[in-house]
Amino acid sequence: MQIETTAAQADVGNPGHVYELYFLGGQSNMEGFGYVAEIDPALRSTPDNVVIYHGKSVEDGKDGGGAGLWAPLKPGHGLGFDTDGTTNMLSDRFGPELTFAHSMSAAAPTARIAIVKFSRGGTGLIDGVSGFGSWDPDYTDANGRNQYDNALTAISEALRTRDVDGDGHADRLVPAGIVWMQGEADAFDNQPAAVNYAANLARLISLFRAALGDDDLPVVIGRIKDSGDTEETRVMTYSPVVRAQQKAFVEGDRCATLVTASDNFGFLPDGWHYRSQDYVTLGREFAAAMRELQTQCG
Repeated sequence: MQIETTAAQADVGNPGHVYELYFLGGQSNMEGFGYVAEIDPALRSTPDNVVIYHGKSVEDGKDGGGAGLWAPLKPGHGLGFDTDGTTNMLSDRFGPELTFAHSMSAAAPTARIAIVKFSRGGTGLIDGVSGFGSWDPDYTDANGRNQYDNALTAISEALRTRDVDGDGHADRLVPAGIVWMQGEADAFDNQPAAVNYAANLARLISLFRAALGDDDLPVVIGRIKDSGDTEETRVMTYSPVVRAQQKAFVEGDRCATLVTASDNFGFLPDGWHYRSQDYVTLGREFAAAMRELQTQCG
């Protein structure tokens, strides 16, 4: 396990750097089940112009959700990652953030990239979809905190930090896009959650755009994989419905697009999560879609 500690306070009297800021959110396939040991060694050496703030994942109603710190991006921000806001504990897993950063950096080598990541496995857009947590902004049970609140904490704390790269100079973060990978929980066995997914997602994305200060911020949505060929074999009963709803959302938003790479992915034996090579592909596809969308919405 690798340990990282928080950067020093910035000297606001000196000029810093400008970073393009991306929010990566969702549930377990954003969290990431890829094994670092299974990827090309070149991906384990990450670009030196990328930093990440990975917010702590907790249950609804628990304290500490969204806490984190800025650190250079390294592999290990997948399943098993943890932080107390002062120290990061990297895991042996990774998610799409890794190749998203590599691809964005390769496309613009002189740019500086800042990623805010907050995800929690099993979470749905409305209360009652699963026992793992809710993104519903109106859900106020469990001490009034849910995954939406935790994500806002991560975003606000990340933006509040003056020196994100630890060089002693105050930096500037410019929101540049949102990547969202979620929907499996809403597709599991709750028909109202599935058929209302597009409307629920539209509201949530609107609130995230507002939190980041740009109502036209580009949004890339990862389409969930259909979990079976027939109703009898599907792990997620309503996955075709949610997939159609994801398509409907992007069709109704001029600054949103759908990444469909998961159609060609394979599931791990659990029937929910992707293989290591699939997360490599997913991050690259997210980056390609984001670059194209930025050109269209610029």
